[in-house]
Amino acid sequence: MNGAEMTAESFKESYFSLHPKLYKVAYTILKNPEDAEDLIQDVYCKLWDDREKLVDIQNPEAWCVMLVKHLCMDFLRSPKAAYNSYNIDDYDFADSSANADSNLENRETIGKIKSILRSLPEKQQRILHLRGFADCSPEEIETVTGESAANVRVLLSRARNTLRMKLKY
Repeated sequence: MNGAEMTAESFKESYFSLHPKLYKVAYTILKNPEDAEDLIQDVYCKLWDDREKLVDIQNPEAWCVMLVKHLCMDFLRSPKAAYNSYNIDDYDFADSSANADSNLENRETIGKIKSILRSLPEKQQRILHLRGFADCSPEEIETVTGESAANVRVLLSRARNTLRMKLKY
């Protein structure tokens, strides 16, 4: 498609089919359905505005996922973002393959994990959320939180160690 102009129809075919995946990425990072949907609309606007450059992109899906992650990071850095508003109770730790006997034990363990997560200091909670649930790189976490690379590693290590230690008992 090099050098060709992208039509509205080819744009729809190439990019609208990615909506479920892009939304999932945005929601995983932002933990807010409205913010995730708004962000995806912004992604489509940016893509459409740059449609003459899109014909040269070899992997549109990877390009869009990267764009979503970058826009999510920008959003999380913005004053508008309520990045502390994620709710531990929203996380799905469920194992759908669990049998009825282990289901009760799993629920108890999940309850204990959520309780431990709530007891962590706010910075540790946020960094653990960004790394473990939103799958952000350490560099992205640095950018979002303003913490140094060393401090991100320390906070993440402390949060994980606390989880391990408290789960033993």
